[in-house]
Amino acid sequence: MKINLPYGKKFLELAIPEGYNLDIIAPSDVAPAAAPMEVVRRAILSPLGPSLADFSKARSVSIAVNDKTRPVPHDLLLPPLLQELERIGTPANAITLFVATGTHQPMPPADFPRILPPEIIAKYTVVSHNCDDLDNLVELGVTQYGTNVLVNKLYYQSDLRIVIGDIEPHHFAGFSGGVKSAAIGLTGRETINHNHEMLVDKNATIGEYDQNPLRQDIEQIGKMIGIQFAVNAVLNGGKQIVSAFAGDPLAVMQAGIPEARKICQTYIRHRFDIVVASAGGHPKDINFYQSQKALTHSALLTRDGGTVILVAACPEGSGSQPYESFMQDIHSFPEVFEKFKREGFRVGPHKAFQVAREGVRIQIVLVSEMDAGSVSRLLLTPANDLQDAFTKVRGGLTPETQIAVMPRATNTIPIIR
Repeated sequence: MKINLPYGKKFLELAIPEGYNLDIIAPSDVAPAAAPMEVVRRAILSPLGPSLADFSKARSVSIAVNDKTRPVPHDLLLPPLLQELERIGTPANAITLFVATGTHQPMPPADFPRILPPEIIAKYTVVSHNCDDLDNLVELGVTQYGTNVLVNKLYYQSDLRIVIGDIEPHHFAGFSGGVKSAAIGLTGRETINHNHEMLVDKNATIGEYDQNPLRQDIEQIGKMIGIQFAVNAVLNGGKQIVSAFAGDPLAVMQAGIPEARKICQTYIRHRFDIVVASAGGHPKDINFYQSQKALTHSALLTRDGGTVILVAACPEGSGSQPYESFMQDIHSFPEVFEKFKREGFRVGPHKAFQVAREGVRIQIVLVSEMDAGSVSRLLLTPANDLQDAFTKVRGGLTPETQIAVMPRATNTIPIIR
């Protein structure tokens, strides 16, 4: 059987011989909306909760948009939103788009066309967030989970604060979407560090929302920031809009999560010996920092002693200098745990912890564009040829070997029952 797996902006073919127990585990094949921008427009004009017209007196409007690591269709979500703001009397010079980078590197203006249509860049002010720019952060207090909230000052000071995004599975926040674009994307490093420290909680996992302390902390951060309006899409496996929701951010999440589950949630009968998992192609595999999410999802399906072959182009390498620095003197996964405990939680090195949590019980092979030395320093087995990697892992196994292929692992919520 031949299977095509997303890899960067192309596909890699994997041939699996007949006779093996093979399962394809993927999001449901859902057709995209026939007129996606019209679907978004209808959501904005029939919002869940207050409408944009209720904020017509706002003299300044800030919109949080996602950076290059997210497959958010800004070209379809933003035009209807901006048109409605214009209709209610908001001038273009009163609107600022904030690129929500979180702890990622700030995006230079030359990169804005990678995420935004040129006509929007030409008409509106666009700025990139910097989580370490303390002079441009304002302190709002502490959540009940102990997170000190520092947020982008200019975004917070706007009369109307909007978030743009998509609702999809997230490996420790349960789901992306809602206030997260700003509550994480436009906050300070201290805030993000403390929030992400809760990823060790057993309920901080893919598909868990209500009982997830990390996600509920995000909701509290969003309330403290005072985010009034969200525009979120639910995408299919091809990153195409299936449905859209707008209005009160919490109501948007409550409406969107069931729709995302219909697409992404799948049930399996057992764990597997070998799981071949693609992160889903660009931009989900733009670097290993992003691709690791697919590893978390695929590891859920992998038995102890089994193997995950992660298919992720990673043209930008690891994607995190702090992660690389943390790994410089590390030679085993137990050493990762020891150093992580000794130094305390930090975003960046937290990826080392997440990888080690899986690496102590399974083998991890990375098929990527990264050089072998860089991959090995992350304690992963490097490979640049998918078929060769699979053949090596398969060697010595029997026809009873249980094999799973996850073409879009980042977007798959696997549940064993």
